[in-house]
Amino acid sequence: MITTRFTSQFGLSVPIALAPMAAFADGRLAGAVSQAGGLGILGAGYSDSDWLDTQFAIAAGTRVGVGFIAWKLAERPELLDLVLDHEPAAVVLSFGDPTPFAERIHTAKVPLFVQVNDLDEARRAIDVGVDVLVAQGGEAGGHGKGIRSTFTLVPEVADLVADQAPNTLVLAAGGVADGRGLAAALSLGADGALVGSRLWAAQESPVNPAARDRALAAGSDDTVRSTVFDIVRGYPWPQGYGGRVLRNDFVRRWHGNETALQTNLVATQSDYRAAVEASDFDTAAVHISEAVGIIRDNPTAAAVIERMELEAAAILGRLSYAAQ
Repeated sequence: MITTRFTSQFGLSVPIALAPMAAFADGRLAGAVSQAGGLGILGAGYSDSDWLDTQFAIAAGTRVGVGFIAWKLAERPELLDLVLDHEPAAVVLSFGDPTPFAERIHTAKVPLFVQVNDLDEARRAIDVGVDVLVAQGGEAGGHGKGIRSTFTLVPEVADLVADQAPNTLVLAAGGVADGRGLAAALSLGADGALVGSRLWAAQESPVNPAARDRALAAGSDDTVRSTVFDIVRGYPWPQGYGGRVLRNDFVRRWHGNETALQTNLVATQSDYRAAVEASDFDTAAVHISEAVGIIRDNPTAAAVIERMELEAAAILGRLSYAAQ
């Protein structure tokens, strides 16, 4: 067993948390991650109160947290009160200013995680009393700014925390999909890792099997960070953010041609909704990390976590022995 500050403070047997992937990090997957010794986190994303209540019920008997898109939560702040009433294991805020919500989370005595993409965001999170900083590199699937890589961002965030807020924990996110990535995260100064795409492909995930099979056959060079799917889905993400996705016919047609997409939006949205209904992923989005190239099977969440733990422990053990 790998013991870190993260496992000790949260009562875990492995330093892994589930990334709060919108819709995909549901009660079944989050519960499975917690049962396997990690920290399951629900992905509230664009969902509503009914979805949250249902997912908490599905995960009943396991301690899970909830992750919000901060700019979206600002549109419906009552969801935070609903979640806090469930006494979650943590609240994760990503992609926006955590300040409006931090005091309510602290008052409820719930650990506050803030996901950051650069050092300025990390400093702001420290200022609001973050308990766990999640340093997300541009390799990550789904949304981010895509400016900094995990390999350089994590040690800088770890150094910042050591200097300014030594009791704050650090998790690495972005491209961590096996034990090598977990060992690297710990070696860079993180207390654990936030894992998305590898668990997105687990058996408990609600992912469409056609999307999963497409990802399992893809390579890391097949991903791109783009805004085209946000435009066609009508999601008003702030300037600077994009989603890492698999390249497909829709990306090839519209990426770099966003003005024309906006001009043809009504007809394109109708075609896009039809493609989603038909599980046509030549058009529909598959959000996935650059680590897709090392995701090649569909095991249970418990098997994913066990593999990562054993491989990371073996690597760290070899490095420790070599240093003697």
